[in-house]
Amino acid sequence: MRVRPQLGLWISLGASSLLLVTLAAKAFVPKPVKQHAAASRSVQGPSSDRIRFSDGDQQQLRLGDGSTRVVRSLLQVPNRMQFGEFVWNDAGVPPGRIWLRIDLSRQILSVFRGEDEIATSVILYGQDETPTPIGNFPIRGMERNHRSNAYDAMMPFTLWLTSDGVAIHGSNVRQGLATHGCIGVPEAFAQRLFGVVKRGDLVSVVR
Repeated sequence: MRVRPQLGLWISLGASSLLLVTLAAKAFVPKPVKQHAAASRSVQGPSSDRIRFSDGDQQQLRLGDGSTRVVRSLLQVPNRMQFGEFVWNDAGVPPGRIWLRIDLSRQILSVFRGEDEIATSVILYGQDETPTPIGNFPIRGMERNHRSNAYDAMMPFTLWLTSDGVAIHGSNVRQGLATHGCIGVPEAFAQRLFGVVKRGDLVSVVR
């Protein structure tokens, strides 16, 4: 969907919906950007940059329906993430079902394979009269090159979540923008995500 100007900062660092151990690594601080569009940037780090939990100390993340899922490892991002940045690191992660967790309070999308986080990205989301819905949503459909009829805008690598048009898709993720309810991610991240998910995979949106 086409993004629209949005005033103010969107992060509530007082929220505690993500594990406290990940806050310093993954929460990001908005900073002024130049007027031109910010390019997508992949934050690189050693393949060992991962927080691992022992068998008796597995962590649990809350989902959009109030349930929880066990997590055995999380990415340890080397620096605070900025608009347009993402990390993708699945080195050494065993096979498993892909699922996504989107934390609107922190503007972060996390991709899990089984019980291990393999990717994370800063996002845009909907506010005011077109908020992004909270809850658990299976991916209903996928379109590589969708154009929005309502907003006459390209939505590359679209993952449909709801029957009324809410989706995850590639966007120009930069400060001062929001969506009409969709979850916008950097296009390079959206392309990689499109390649690993399938219809029916869980997307959980929390605040």
